[in-house]
Amino acid sequence: MAPKWRELADKLAEQIKRGEYAPGQQLPQIRELVAAGEGSKSTVHQAYKALEAEGLVTSSRGHGTVVREHVPLKRLGIARYDKAKWRDSDEVAFIADRVASGRGYRRNEQTQTVNRVVAPPEVAAAHGLPEGAEVYARARLVKEGDQPTHTLTSYYRPEHVEGTRLVDPTPGPAGRGGGFRVLYDAGYEIDHMKERLFARAATPDEVKQLQLPPGEPVVELHRTTYTAAGIVVEYAIGVHAASRFAWEYDFKVPDSAKDREGEQ
Repeated sequence: MAPKWRELADKLAEQIKRGEYAPGQQLPQIRELVAAGEGSKSTVHQAYKALEAEGLVTSSRGHGTVVREHVPLKRLGIARYDKAKWRDSDEVAFIADRVASGRGYRRNEQTQTVNRVVAPPEVAAAHGLPEGAEVYARARLVKEGDQPTHTLTSYYRPEHVEGTRLVDPTPGPAGRGGGFRVLYDAGYEIDHMKERLFARAATPDEVKQLQLPPGEPVVELHRTTYTAAGIVVEYAIGVHAASRFAWEYDFKVPDSAKDREGEQ
């Protein structure tokens, strides 16, 4: 038999899912539920802590326990890198996600620090660099309003980006079209990329930086970007708050058998 606090947490979770408590709405104060016969003060407190750990509510001093806003951004897959967006327009990747989600944005919702560092082993391997080689690390924090959504650190060979806007720490994308447009103008047009995703527990620093509720995991992205000649021009590592994105992919289904027939 489930403990009383678990029964209460499940009851409140169901009410939240049915919309009886709307996003942004405060749940009853603990003393109100105690008076209503839902359990002791300890029982209600444990139930609220369980709801917070499950990402359904947030709790803060002075604001009580509030139902979380939970309308995730679309995180586009292939479509966010469409050349027409950044080469011919000014729709960098995070802005493409906002547009697809019907959400507003400000360019300065992306901030960055840029440093020349010794390449971490994974970065050196991706770029084909020897141990001890230096790269530029462009670390971005992206917010929606005051709410952080993700971080993204791109690593570049110095000879590809030295003297370009990609080493400028000014908030916002690196000029019109962002980083991919900078590479394009420098003669490194991106052609294809590989992305690897996995979920994991957040580190204490990530909990603080992304303002994560207790127990929320993150989705880590590793992206390798190539020119048509196979030159790696960017290796990027992103950390995304899991509940703030819905990952969306739209692509043509491959038929490798048919492709092989055509080559014969």
